[in-house]
Amino acid sequence: MDLSRTSALVSGGAGGLGGATSRRLAELGAHVVILEPERRRADLLAAEIGPRAVVHQGDHTSEADVRAAIAVAQDLGTFAINVNSAGISIPTPAVATADGTPHDMGVFREMIELHLMGPFNVTRLAAAAMAANDPDEHGQRGLIVNTSSTAAQDGQAHQVAYAGAKAAIKAMALAMARDLGPIGVRVNAIAPGPIWTPRLAGASDELKTALTANIAFPKRFGEAWEYASLVEMMIRTPFLNGQTIRLDGAMSTPLTAMTPSVRRNGADFAGNADPA
Repeated sequence: MDLSRTSALVSGGAGGLGGATSRRLAELGAHVVILEPERRRADLLAAEIGPRAVVHQGDHTSEADVRAAIAVAQDLGTFAINVNSAGISIPTPAVATADGTPHDMGVFREMIELHLMGPFNVTRLAAAAMAANDPDEHGQRGLIVNTSSTAAQDGQAHQVAYAGAKAAIKAMALAMARDLGPIGVRVNAIAPGPIWTPRLAGASDELKTALTANIAFPKRFGEAWEYASLVEMMIRTPFLNGQTIRLDGAMSTPLTAMTPSVRRNGADFAGNADPA
């Protein structure tokens, strides 16, 4: 894939993971469309990156917004890379509580819409656009990378909606890769563990300590540039397809409280964060 002639669409492209990916793709020579609902944050990043970055304000769950962003990417080069990394803070209701309160269905639907429906919406539209590309020497017309999470396999209490969405992203990677093989579009996913992003920076010290305690090596949080580096590896490895790769420092995941800081039965529970 000749990145100097290639354009990319990064949803959530001004966030922690998405911002690092937008920077790296531009460094590699690609033109990058940053799809973001928050215009100011996206404009600041685009100014930092320079002329290879273009902002398109929009919502990854909106068909019209995504189609418009893809059209911008197609004007900049051969649209052949799509990375989906949009996400928000995770509310933490239990499925049901001891006092008989059930999980709020509105919260559940919102988490599924943002973390599952949105990435699929961008994937389907990006793949359809890539189908018109001329194939490269491998017969490849494009690459799509979605963001799962270690929660897909190691879902925590009070994260049922998030875990369900991220498990679906993992499950869909292979199914979509097999669907899109005939048109030469690859699909992979990355399942991050605790990556240092603004959301994690705002978590409680108790949760930060608990998360790093479970990491084998290196004994630290992951960095957003490491996510972007893994995206680059996927671009450069055409035989890598249909896979979900954990990026977590060989983390083990015992039960870790993910609810807002409270005291229950004399024990402190840590604050909410999105570890992925």
